[in-house]
Amino acid sequence: MPIITAPVITPPDTGGGTGTPVPLPEVGFAVATYTDPTGTVWSLTDEDAGWFTLVEGVSGLGATSYALTTDAHPRGGARLRYAQAQPRAIVWPLYVYGDDHMEFVGRWRALATAFTRTLREGPGWLEIARPDGTRRRIAVYYQEGFEGRGARGSGVVSDSAAITLWCEDPYWIDPVEVSVHRETGALSSFFTPYPTVSSSQVLGATTLRNPGDVVVWPEWTVTGPASLITFTVTRTTLVAGAPVVTTESFTLDPTDPNVGHGALLAGQQVTISTDPPAVRYQDGSNWIGGLNWPGAVLWGLSPGDNAVTFQLDGSGPGSAVDLVFNPRYETA
Repeated sequence: MPIITAPVITPPDTGGGTGTPVPLPEVGFAVATYTDPTGTVWSLTDEDAGWFTLVEGVSGLGATSYALTTDAHPRGGARLRYAQAQPRAIVWPLYVYGDDHMEFVGRWRALATAFTRTLREGPGWLEIARPDGTRRRIAVYYQEGFEGRGARGSGVVSDSAAITLWCEDPYWIDPVEVSVHRETGALSSFFTPYPTVSSSQVLGATTLRNPGDVVVWPEWTVTGPASLITFTVTRTTLVAGAPVVTTESFTLDPTDPNVGHGALLAGQQVTISTDPPAVRYQDGSNWIGGLNWPGAVLWGLSPGDNAVTFQLDGSGPGSAVDLVFNPRYETA
């Protein structure tokens, strides 16, 4: 969560719950919460909180929209060249009430601040939780709508607002990270004293599964010993009905003059981020110059199974690769 940099507005007592599942459009039965930039969690589906969601007006929770770049085809029609996901807009109507005017005003002001502070302090998080415990969330910024109906009689002890939330990344993410560990197998003789088989979770050729709907950009942590680090992904796609195999890779050389470190020793670690690109040694020093530019491709994991090879030259006992990512989805 973001570091708290401003006073936290404590919401009214919600009665000890975040709400019961309600039928949300494009989603089904779910519980919705909003976490503001300070880390305060606001229930959106608990009527006892003093506000609740007007579910019939909710929209923007389904698959994102795309801008398509196409090339005209000489025989008619067009061919798709590229699809670009567009920012998402979510409309979330809230009904706010109080037992008297000042209680209503206090709740209205607190909610307005919780949403509008995203424009000054960074995004909040809208989260949808299913009855089975699974959750998906999306980063949101307030755009407009916290204005009230402006109708006669509104704004005394109750009012409603149709809030529009803008999402620079249109994909929903699972807040629970997927972590994968691969390490060097036991370095022992096959013949002495008995034939041995090392763990299947070893460095070399392996399969990594992305359970989401879209590409994810993992963070890798490499633990030495290692003198040269190469990560490769192999993809097979169909072109005109025929399989085409392509590879993408990057190599990190700790001995490169731009790094000036030398081979990773046992226990030393370097972290490689793919989006945005960054390479940091354990003391925080910048090792981005150790990548094999311009050929380096800091690739992501496609949905489904990915054929990956982890090659650590100079590896030994303790050499390992750890990666973490949050699956991303089209819908809530």
